[in-house]
Amino acid sequence: MRDFAKRCFDVVGSGLGLVVLSPVLALIAIAVRLSSPGPVLFRQPRVGLNGRHFNVLKFRTMVAGAEALGRETLGTHDPRITKIGSLLRRTKTDEVPQLVNVIRGEMSLVGPRPEIPHYADRYAGEDRIVLSIRPGITDPSSLELADLDSIMASRGDEPPADFYRRVVQPRKLALQKAYVRDHSLGGDIVVIARTLLRILYR
Repeated sequence: MRDFAKRCFDVVGSGLGLVVLSPVLALIAIAVRLSSPGPVLFRQPRVGLNGRHFNVLKFRTMVAGAEALGRETLGTHDPRITKIGSLLRRTKTDEVPQLVNVIRGEMSLVGPRPEIPHYADRYAGEDRIVLSIRPGITDPSSLELADLDSIMASRGDEPPADFYRRVVQPRKLALQKAYVRDHSLGGDIVVIARTLLRILYR
């Protein structure tokens, strides 16, 4: 029953979100298209429910072909990030196309942020519990690690991949496992409210 209620909430919430935000989404799409050559949407393989792979959707915030130069962001001064991309990342509006992923049943409004296969393949033992529910657009780890660019920028000379595995991923997994064990519809509403407040008043 809890899963059914969560799915109904996801479908209704994401559908309304797409309708209400459609004018904003159109303006963002035009801005991204004019900012630099390349597609408006960025598609990246992620690992979802029960380990199934899917393409997460985002507005493109980097130059086309940026992934060939590295998986991890280098921080706030990453030269691959476009000017409009920097604004979208700060406000998290680059994530809004994932409402389509929610409608498709690949994601939930709230749930563990989906990881790229390179890192999800390393999950072992208790860590795999984060794959037992649909991944989400936001979750408690997204709130605590909201300024990931600045966190990554603090790594000094340490390679981005090493810093991510050593510092970021363990904390992210700890918060995600706690969410999976204790999540509820009421808790999801609180996470969404906190996420919206952070976007509006950051």
